[in-house]
Amino acid sequence: MYFLFIKSESKTPGGLPARPVLTSYYKSSHFKNRPFDPYTNYTSPNETILCPDSYQSMYSQLLCGLCQRTQVLRVGAVFASGFIRAIRFLEKHWQLLCRDIRSGTLDPTVITDPAVREAVLTKVLHRPDPELADFVESECRKDSWQGIITRLWPNTKYVDVIVTGTMSQYIPTLDFYSNGLPLVCTMYASSECYFGVNLNPLCKPSEVAYTLIPTMAYFEFLPVHRNNNNGELVDLADVKLGHEYELVVTTYAGLYRYRVGDVLRVAGFKNRAPQFNFICRKNVVLSIDSDKTDEVELQGAVKNAVDAHLVAFGGSVAEYTSYADTKTTIPGHYVLYWELSVKGTTAIPPSVYEDCCLTVEESLNSVYRQGRVSDKSIGPLEIKIVEQGTFDKLMDYAISLGASINQYKTPRCVKFEPIVELLNSRVEGSYFSPKCPKWVPGHKQWSNNVKN
Repeated sequence: MYFLFIKSESKTPGGLPARPVLTSYYKSSHFKNRPFDPYTNYTSPNETILCPDSYQSMYSQLLCGLCQRTQVLRVGAVFASGFIRAIRFLEKHWQLLCRDIRSGTLDPTVITDPAVREAVLTKVLHRPDPELADFVESECRKDSWQGIITRLWPNTKYVDVIVTGTMSQYIPTLDFYSNGLPLVCTMYASSECYFGVNLNPLCKPSEVAYTLIPTMAYFEFLPVHRNNNNGELVDLADVKLGHEYELVVTTYAGLYRYRVGDVLRVAGFKNRAPQFNFICRKNVVLSIDSDKTDEVELQGAVKNAVDAHLVAFGGSVAEYTSYADTKTTIPGHYVLYWELSVKGTTAIPPSVYEDCCLTVEESLNSVYRQGRVSDKSIGPLEIKIVEQGTFDKLMDYAISLGASINQYKTPRCVKFEPIVELLNSRVEGSYFSPKCPKWVPGHKQWSNNVKN
């Protein structure tokens, strides 16, 4: 039971289609007419995967997975965030799913895509199954959803998801839902190029190392521990154990010395082939799904919101930081903590802060906005106004942990739980974006990297 989805695509100024590599693959004859292989024998018919409506696609794929529960040996999605989103979808809609399983039909108000209806009814949902519906209902009604994966799909051996990089934040949630099943990361790839594989897939997530396959592209590496303005690059055969590098590729498709933006650390060697830990995306401070927001972009978005809405009230942002909240909401959402400096005498209405949220969102990149509008993989942005002196408290806390007062800089993104708790304890008001930002398919919509 592997959840696969297509994303909206666009065209370049020259008329060529621009889309993520996975969408391109799913729509190709290579996927649609693939020969039988146990590894790609999915519970989801192709029609449910190719449905452009993410709600109908998720609903129908879950329904098919439940109907074939005893045959499922592997569960997963490309990213950990996508799989957790599917489980939370089940948590919200299990009653509708049970009703369709019990009746052996599909609610016409839920599944309107004729291709999806025909595929599910002819290939999976052949007849009413009240016994299965009762079982699913009894499990989903329980107070705790701990181990829900192994309870509903008892023969599952592992969870196949990417949990390296920013996706590591989802590991505790996956362990909770799966009763500690192995979390397997198999490959490392992007829309530009396939890079390598994990030769030890059952290792712990913290130990995942990818062996780069030298025939996939010409790989070079930019050391990240020193100034590289001179463009000095290191070949695949010359990287050193324990050193960190930014990946640079020259591909068969025509990319020349393309900086992928991934920072890798050499973890070891397979024979003479280096193996790499994925460390992070370079300069990325926020990420929920496949979105990547860097510090410069975030700074610009905050400035746009302040200039457009707070200046008129004599307000400005004295300090700010951010947090990718994947615990309190599914899908996760961006949280901005603002400490204000207000010189005006007029109180700032809540609607102004909501407008700030929307302006920040509309200032972020198209991949973020696509996640908000089309894919529904990112929740509304939230701004939390904190008490005066909060960021002084934050600095005091950092210094108490050993930071230098001379070198301290306010972090533009926080992940350490005690810091998040400190910030939340001083929140005076919380405001969400009132609607989705503008996003038009096909308008400057370039393919997004599928990063591990």
